[in-house]
Amino acid sequence: MRKSIGAVCLAVLFLLAIPAHSTPAPAADKSTITIVFKDGHRQTYNLSDIERIEFPLSEQAAAANPNGPSRKRFLGKWEVGDGAGNTFYISLFDDGEAKRTLGNVRGHWEYVDGEARITWDDGAQDAIRHVGNRFQKYAYHMGKSFTDEPDNVTAARNTMPNPL
Repeated sequence: MRKSIGAVCLAVLFLLAIPAHSTPAPAADKSTITIVFKDGHRQTYNLSDIERIEFPLSEQAAAANPNGPSRKRFLGKWEVGDGAGNTFYISLFDDGEAKRTLGNVRGHWEYVDGEARITWDDGAQDAIRHVGNRFQKYAYHMGKSFTDEPDNVTAARNTMPNPL
């Protein structure tokens, strides 16, 4: 009896000493894509069978013009008009900072719906928009929103694109 208990204990120890072996995932071919689902199952597709991969967009991203310029396209130093025939410069930086030479004012800009929306520290707002094959600057006095009628619209030209 003592020998059989010892043999069973030895067998258990031997089984515990063997590392758990799981079947590795098959090596992926460079011409396939494998999707691993939350429940752990996998599905592999040939890349030659895939036309495109689509992901759901947020409402804001879906509303943006898919053919419009990227956020990066707005970085740089823009020559714009003041609505009275004079020009000044708006500089847009990657960190969201904005500067304008008219009044030497700072502000913050965001990429929204395919355009650069700038809110200045003095309360005014400007938007740089891609219209047709060119860019335009839309100016809004303090208290107006980007959807209101602009106070003036002038040409905008990026004189020093990406990045400043």
